[in-house]
Amino acid sequence: MNKPDLCPACGATNDCTLANPKTADRACWCYGVSIDPAVLENLPAELRNQSCLCPRCARVDEQLRAKHQPIA
Repeated sequence: MNKPDLCPACGATNDCTLANPKTADRACWCYGVSIDPAVLENLPAELRNQSCLCPRCARVDEQLRAKHQPIA
């Protein structure tokens, strides 16, 4: 059984705001990045569309860091 707050690939916390009732009114971090479809296709079919991947498994760490860097 998959938990909405855990990454289906590695089991780590996925930081999904939608999975947390306290932050469910905010957009999830995954809405602001581009996840390679191949990453999702590598998940077993029964784990797809069940919960967010963590940023590491989604391979978007660089995209998230770039969003939080100040513009010089």
